[in-house]
Amino acid sequence: MSTLLLCVDKLEVVYQRAITAVQGITLSAREGQIVGVLGTNGAGKSTLLRAISGFHGIDDARVTEGSIVFKGRRIENSEPHAIAQTGIVLVPERDKVFPNLTVAENLAVPVAPKLAGSERRRRETQVMQFFPKLGALRNRTAGLLSGGERQMLAIATALVCRVELLLVDELSLGLAPVVVDDLMARLMQIKRELGITIVLVEQSAAVALAVADYSYVLENGRIVLDGDKARLASHADIQEFYLGNANGGQRRSYRDVKQYRRSRRWYG
Repeated sequence: MSTLLLCVDKLEVVYQRAITAVQGITLSAREGQIVGVLGTNGAGKSTLLRAISGFHGIDDARVTEGSIVFKGRRIENSEPHAIAQTGIVLVPERDKVFPNLTVAENLAVPVAPKLAGSERRRRETQVMQFFPKLGALRNRTAGLLSGGERQMLAIATALVCRVELLLVDELSLGLAPVVVDDLMARLMQIKRELGITIVLVEQSAAVALAVADYSYVLENGRIVLDGDKARLASHADIQEFYLGNANGGQRRSYRDVKQYRRSRRWYG
């Protein structure tokens, strides 16, 4: 079995000292895994990623209970730059790139100034193997890129940082299915060839389950279901409320069901 890389234990995050966004979350990620985090808007998915990466502090939030351990070291409530130096990089839902810089300039920003030019070029060349389209766009201003191209650039920028744990927030948001399929294939290639661990936050359960080795389902700031792709894809609640495979193919929100209850064995 691969080495445990990330361990989140009984995590609670509170905004403005009053609003509890996530409560009692426990999850883990092993080296080389893709871990999916599923849930509807407001479930706490982005809060979880921001807590792991340290960016929750910008929103006046704080981890008030529990722990986040990365490579055996506790990192909860650390500064974002300190967490990034450990090998964790967040690709956020929005503001993924510097719109006024070119593709090449965006790739150069996160690279340490002390690195020799040859090392910078080597890292960029490696990235272009996964996203060859960016090579042809290297002199284009990032603000003029399509949504899919911006996603490519954001992930490429993370790879230049020599990331060990890549946190991706809503990769499929606003993108055409064919673009999403291509990006997911590239994430799987990155995982396979570089051994990078990926935590993928998604509203689209179908997208996440197609690539994730193990997934967690969040509702109202808590984990209510977890399992590997086969277990979750076959579960009646996932089919009904996330995949739309019941009730004539119409996906329903669990909030619309008056007496909605989970099977006890799925609570963690």
